[in-house]
Amino acid sequence: MEAMLYALDQINSDPDLLPNITLGARILDTCSRDTYALEQSLTFVQALIQKDTSDIRCSNGEPPIIRKPERVVGVIGASASSVSIMVANVLRLFEIPQVSYASTAPELSDNNRYDFFSRVVPPDSYQAQAMLDIVKALGWNYVSTLASEGNYGESGVDAFVQISREAGGVCIAQSLKIPREPTAGEFNKIIKRLMETSNARGVIIFANEDDIKRVLEAAKRANLTGHFQFVGSDSWGAKSSPITEQEDVAEGAVTILPKRASIDGFDQYFVSRSLENNRRNIWFAEFWEDDFRCKLTRPGIKLDPDKKKCTGEERIGRDSSYEQEGKVQFVIDAVYSMAHAIHNMQQDLCGGVPGVCSNMDPVEGRQLLNYIRAVNFNGSAGTGVLFNENGDAPGRYDIFQFQMTNHSNPGYRVIGQWTNNLRLNLEEMQWSGGEKVLPDSVCSFPCEPGERKKMVKGVPCCWHCELCDGYQYQVDDFTCEMCPFNMRPTSNRTACRDTPIIKLEWHSPWAVIPVSLAVLGILATSSVVLTFIKHNDTPIVRASGRELSYVLLTGIFLIYVMTFLMMAEPGVLVCTVRRLLLGLGMAISYSALLTKTNRIYRIFEQGKRSVSPPRFISPTSQLGITFILISVQVLGVFVWFVVVPPHSIIDYEELHPPNPELARGILKCDMSDLALISCLSYSIILMVTCTVYAVKSRGVPETFNEAKPIGFTMYTTCIVWLAFVPIFFGTAQSTEKMFIQTTTLTVSMSLSASVSLGMLYLPKVYVILFLPEQNVQKRKRSFKAVAQTASMSTRMSQKSLNEKHNGETVKIEPDRTQ
Repeated sequence: MEAMLYALDQINSDPDLLPNITLGARILDTCSRDTYALEQSLTFVQALIQKDTSDIRCSNGEPPIIRKPERVVGVIGASASSVSIMVANVLRLFEIPQVSYASTAPELSDNNRYDFFSRVVPPDSYQAQAMLDIVKALGWNYVSTLASEGNYGESGVDAFVQISREAGGVCIAQSLKIPREPTAGEFNKIIKRLMETSNARGVIIFANEDDIKRVLEAAKRANLTGHFQFVGSDSWGAKSSPITEQEDVAEGAVTILPKRASIDGFDQYFVSRSLENNRRNIWFAEFWEDDFRCKLTRPGIKLDPDKKKCTGEERIGRDSSYEQEGKVQFVIDAVYSMAHAIHNMQQDLCGGVPGVCSNMDPVEGRQLLNYIRAVNFNGSAGTGVLFNENGDAPGRYDIFQFQMTNHSNPGYRVIGQWTNNLRLNLEEMQWSGGEKVLPDSVCSFPCEPGERKKMVKGVPCCWHCELCDGYQYQVDDFTCEMCPFNMRPTSNRTACRDTPIIKLEWHSPWAVIPVSLAVLGILATSSVVLTFIKHNDTPIVRASGRELSYVLLTGIFLIYVMTFLMMAEPGVLVCTVRRLLLGLGMAISYSALLTKTNRIYRIFEQGKRSVSPPRFISPTSQLGITFILISVQVLGVFVWFVVVPPHSIIDYEELHPPNPELARGILKCDMSDLALISCLSYSIILMVTCTVYAVKSRGVPETFNEAKPIGFTMYTTCIVWLAFVPIFFGTAQSTEKMFIQTTTLTVSMSLSASVSLGMLYLPKVYVILFLPEQNVQKRKRSFKAVAQTASMSTRMSQKSLNEKHNGETVKIEPDRTQ
């Protein structure tokens, strides 16, 4: 009230503002109650209410003279939003403009319902926006709200919730309300409920001073000092009363207050007020008693002996503490806004004539409202005073934080401002215990690299973290995708990297054993070939069939060489030669052996029937048959070359285990398991056919041929390859499939070649080198002798069989004298 009286004094003493017009005031107390304020506001409109006095007469019969109440052209106030709402509903009916200095409820911005209401403070919607900006600047996305029941608290929280929902990025964990008349333990229940979402440490509070204090007390009782971080509205502001004796709980609280400044002129005016010079303020005596804690003497009232008597000589600021009230600036600006509006209206309506002209008497409320909304001047604090289309002042706030350390006196410190955008000095902020680290108030903490967010339904700020598993990598916060087939995720799964490429290395144990066998086999084969060449015309070499022997040894040599091609780094050339020689060496070997066993079989079968020799048993014919058999393999390979040209590939599927760290790309020739078996199938057919002839020729006397050594060779070879098949296909699912299969194949080929070399040629080499006396020409057998021997062998075998049937066993030795 004193601020309003001070403003009126300043305006009335200003010759440039409202010349020849004096502003007066009719001041009423609302007692901060909306119902009582409604009753009081009716006095403002009494002058506008027309009363019918036609039936009223004085005792002398004359009509009464009724003094009309003074007409009120505008109202300054109120402070509480609930009071302003009640009063505004009445004043709008009589078109009386109203300017508030402290009501901030967003509801009052509704220009349809409160069209005659204006205010020099910003609405709580701006305050809510400023508080949301503070929350975001602190990195919080999960907060609770707490409001005192009533228009101010509920509308403030509603504005914050609405703005946060529209802006996104901040979720409301809980929105709690403090009843008007809280029961015992109500605040303990509120703290307990807030702890149900303990991650929401930030609490947005729109509450009156008493509720704020009791919330802090309940938090302290629950031993939660430093847990909750409060962001308070302007009802908390920079006041000390809500935090008295609760400073440790309130430490770090961030509060907001409309930007204000201390008015020095008012301080000088107010401290000079006394009981003698301020009789116009009927409530000043009551203030005097409260401020100086004394009692004034009044007629008929007995003085309390426990109370100090007021002398009237006390002075404000000297005998009592004094601090300018925060609303002083806004009260002065509200009065000045009304004065500037009337001044501008007078200038327009009165044509420069000083004083109130007929055009202004009476003042039309709607016209005055338009002038109020149009004012724009520098207020008492030097900041602009103006209104938007809804009668709201622009948002200008100071941001405070209550701090207890690093200062000689604990108290509120300005840490930022908000004027349509936030300027916050995070470096100057400190929290419970003097901590500088920003506290967390988040529903879910950021996921680790390689984890995606799985959102909680209905709560956009909460999520669960899920690891991108297998060969997935993190694309963004919410998505995992598979890496390309030739790549695998990095260790933190935030990107893909090339899968390492491997091949069979020469130093690998999988290569050392096959290569060692191949080297030994090549040396042994070379020794046999050299020995045969050196003793080319000796009986043993000639008797073994020199031509086919050299072909067979060539095949054995190629089988051993094939090991090196299987171990070599795959390329077009290597893959071409590998495909050509893989089955060729075995085809050469088994074609020669098949030709030999077939020749023996045909000779002795023919000898059983006649003494004429069978056809195609000469060396030339044998070579021809062998090369025809070999040409089938060669022709098949060349057809394969045409259909699928040889090339190398990198196989990423073969070594693709669940753990991507073990994934490898295998450099190999483009040859599947089926293609490999198909390439060897012709050789296997030759081998089986040769084995069949060896079985059929097992009864031929060993003095005449190599049937039995060939038979043993083929039996052993079949065993080797029968062992190869389950090993080769049984390791198809192994992580080292390529190494095992390559080693198995090359070892099997080397063993089959070694069996042929060892059983067919090493005995001959041994005789040639160490028993030369046996390497002499024996008498030549004619085909007739061979036929007789074959015929006798058949008869003796038949006779033996018959005697076995008669229960007798006779041992018959063949005649070796031929």
